[in-house]
Amino acid sequence: MKKQIIHTDAAPKAIGTYSQAVKVGDTVYLSGQIPLVPSSMELADGGMEAQIRQVFANLDAVARAAGGTLADVVKLNVFLTDLTHFPLVNQIMADYFKEPYPARAAIGVAALPRGSQVEMDAVMVIGG
Repeated sequence: MKKQIIHTDAAPKAIGTYSQAVKVGDTVYLSGQIPLVPSSMELADGGMEAQIRQVFANLDAVARAAGGTLADVVKLNVFLTDLTHFPLVNQIMADYFKEPYPARAAIGVAALPRGSQVEMDAVMVIGG
């Protein structure tokens, strides 16, 4: 199968040796997003809630560039530097996802790029 590289200016540009997403057939692998504001490439201001919402906005922008939406996400990985923020992730996630929810993992990590407190990546299936 042919792979297609997905890119959008509506999400932060890659800050390393990766693509925003790669589509293979009907499956799209979305790279991890931290709460960078695309226009400034700075972390979102406003605390943890603002960071989580920016991550979802970034994932949504990449999903749309690939021809889907967050409703097409089948697997979501959440990385947090402080797992006490997990209830807030759940609360905010309900604004972006409806039942049936995607499969998900939540992982506590020591640090994330650029001092972010949250990062998420996803797998999406569209079409077919």
